[in-house]
Amino acid sequence: MLDAIIILSFIVAGAGIGYFSVDLLPMDALDQVTNREGLSLVTGGFGGLLGLALGLVAQTSYRRVERQVREMPVDMLLSRSVGLVLGLLVANLLLAPIFLLPIPNEFAFIKPLAAILGSVIFAFSGVNLADAHGRSLLRLINPNSVETLLVAEGTLKPAAAKVLDTSCIIDGRIEDILATGFIEGQILVPQFVLQELQQVADASSDQKRVRGRRGLDILNRIKEAYPDRIAIHPADYDDIPTVDAKLVRLAQDINGMLLTNDYNLNKVASLQQVPVLNINDLAQAIRPTYLPGDTFDLKILKQGKEPAQGVGYLNDGTMVVVEEGGDYIGDEICVLVTGALQTSAGRMIFARPEQSSAVPRG
Repeated sequence: MLDAIIILSFIVAGAGIGYFSVDLLPMDALDQVTNREGLSLVTGGFGGLLGLALGLVAQTSYRRVERQVREMPVDMLLSRSVGLVLGLLVANLLLAPIFLLPIPNEFAFIKPLAAILGSVIFAFSGVNLADAHGRSLLRLINPNSVETLLVAEGTLKPAAAKVLDTSCIIDGRIEDILATGFIEGQILVPQFVLQELQQVADASSDQKRVRGRRGLDILNRIKEAYPDRIAIHPADYDDIPTVDAKLVRLAQDINGMLLTNDYNLNKVASLQQVPVLNINDLAQAIRPTYLPGDTFDLKILKQGKEPAQGVGYLNDGTMVVVEEGGDYIGDEICVLVTGALQTSAGRMIFARPEQSSAVPRG
């Protein structure tokens, strides 16, 4: 419909200009015309054809501009609009003195010509400046405007809330991970997790009591360090008996992610399409990788399950089982990696003494 209106408008305008342009001819030329009405119809017809051609060009140009505007990022569209308005405003302020000058009538065309040229030049300058410094301009107006616009259009996705479970809090590594800044978004501690921590801290077993109090201390420290990010979520589900099931349900309800190091909870949540961040997986990802054939120095600390085996540990706590290493307990030797085993529950490296460097205690 809009395309038809654009083309029809140009046809009517062209035909009208052609029809009435006959009156603009010199009187000498009009005196030689025997049928002025016929001439007006002819010029009107030519004007209509010319208007049709111009209308098609205008309609095509309009659709091209419309498509470019739709594909343009929101922040660029807004910054260009602001640049265009500022450019036109500056043009009007600078050109105002020109309209006050006493220009003779013979040169009166200078005023509208200067207005048109000045407006076009400053408008393009404003748009070009907006392309170069548009984001900075938007940040001056609103520091969060660019991110808000990108989130609204879907270019950026807001960070999902992370739901902490009890094992992750007691583990303690979450405190160091938060300090590095690698985890984004809100950190939620459900009320039922807090209650479970309190129950563990009040347990009769000394080991459980120590672990529970450690978890509460860690939770208090991260709450003080990140008061704007750590929040206690009041949700509870009386119809769900287990804490793990409640955690999965809460993550589903808020479209959040579970933050845990519990292997079984990880598997259950994954089966229910709940995103999980497993701290053990993160620890394994950043551990140094040893491939078969690599060598490194290792202190054998104890005997393995087999009498001939020795066991040592890397600095990050990874267990290294050394075949034929039982004779080197207490010694630091160079071992040759023969294999490795990785799971979400832990990591183990298998090795044997490098013959050139391994000298049994004598």
